[in-house]
Amino acid sequence: MPESKKGDRRQFLKTGSTLIAAATLPKVNLSASPILPAFSESNPESFWKSMRLQFPLQAKPVFLNNGTMGPSPYPVIEAVKKSMDDVDQHAAYGGWESCAAKIAQFVGADEQEIALTHNVTEGINIACWGVPLKKGDEVILCSHEHAGNAIPWLQRRKLDGIVIQVIDPAPTADEFLEKLKKRISPKTKAIAFPHIPCTTGQIFPMKEICALAREKGIFSLVDGAHGMGMIPLNLHEMGCDTYASCGHKWLLGPKGTGFIYVRKEFQAQMKATFVGAGSDKGEWNMAVNPPIQGAMQSSAHLFYSGTQSLSLYRGLEAAIDFFNTVGPDRIYARIAELGHYAQEQLLSLGSGIELLTPRESQSKAGVNGFRLIGTDAQKVYNYCAEKGYKIRVVHENKLNSLRVSTHIYNSKEEVDGLIGVLKEYKEKKE
Repeated sequence: MPESKKGDRRQFLKTGSTLIAAATLPKVNLSASPILPAFSESNPESFWKSMRLQFPLQAKPVFLNNGTMGPSPYPVIEAVKKSMDDVDQHAAYGGWESCAAKIAQFVGADEQEIALTHNVTEGINIACWGVPLKKGDEVILCSHEHAGNAIPWLQRRKLDGIVIQVIDPAPTADEFLEKLKKRISPKTKAIAFPHIPCTTGQIFPMKEICALAREKGIFSLVDGAHGMGMIPLNLHEMGCDTYASCGHKWLLGPKGTGFIYVRKEFQAQMKATFVGAGSDKGEWNMAVNPPIQGAMQSSAHLFYSGTQSLSLYRGLEAAIDFFNTVGPDRIYARIAELGHYAQEQLLSLGSGIELLTPRESQSKAGVNGFRLIGTDAQKVYNYCAEKGYKIRVVHENKLNSLRVSTHIYNSKEEVDGLIGVLKEYKEKKE
């Protein structure tokens, strides 16, 4: 293929240029991204089928576990590879910091409120160990936590003597908010919830929770693993004190990328316990006695702590470009559509199915948690895997449930296939 043609392909998702019909789409490979057809309101499925060709996913196993790891599209893969070549050819160093500005714009924040991390858990640890708490102070978590949010707080309880209070989710956002209000006590100093629990995909009313926390003088610290890329985000409007997220799930970015948002007005209260190059303003000096520390960063950049991967963050920038070219609202709507479709199809299995994800409109995102009543979740997972469908067992908090999570590379036909497998298993057990 002529080099100019390859260049045209690679430029598509950067420029949103010429679009052709789906029927002319070529076979894809790792060095070239196919051109997408124009989106048609009368035939949207044609567009989404063509979108699948942006990903190196194979037909089998059918991947229905985006909540664990989002596969990257070709433009992201290519951006990482190109940057790796550039870094090693020219011994390039630094430059990853520029990604903070693009993240900030994407999530409704200021660049000075963003610090790059390697994953959500790293960001949660920055918040957990940085928030000013003393022995006896209470922190409220929920019973559907992921290990990444639970274990840091459990460890701080062990080392610092804080008290952890736990509440269960509720069927609706309003009921959950009321339950939270009743649990808050004079000793409550922080609320540390997931924006969207990994177990069920319910969207907690974080804007209202953060407003309540602010009113009570309580810190609001959000596990945003499933926020960025699944639903629209505006962290300034949300009003949280911190928000930790990653690039490798719903944003479809490189694995090993993430960020923590620290609200500007909260930064002075946060203690930085893990620091290094980038955390200060370069005024330290070990050649004098006593050594000089110098001034530290007066922004979220205080939480930088050494070398990052330029190539991975070039890939994360490409992931944001991918979203912006396809259209974030279009992507969010498709995620919600497939999530709702999966929910309805699960319910069509009738008796014997327990849907854990609330059905209120706010909660129809890309994740659905469920059980086949009277079965062992691991055995159901194994059966689905044997039939070529990759979902997830929810071991967290002994829930013994399953989870299906769908993104734009998935189709309704794939959901139907999974439902057929679950029906087979259900009938065999009966």
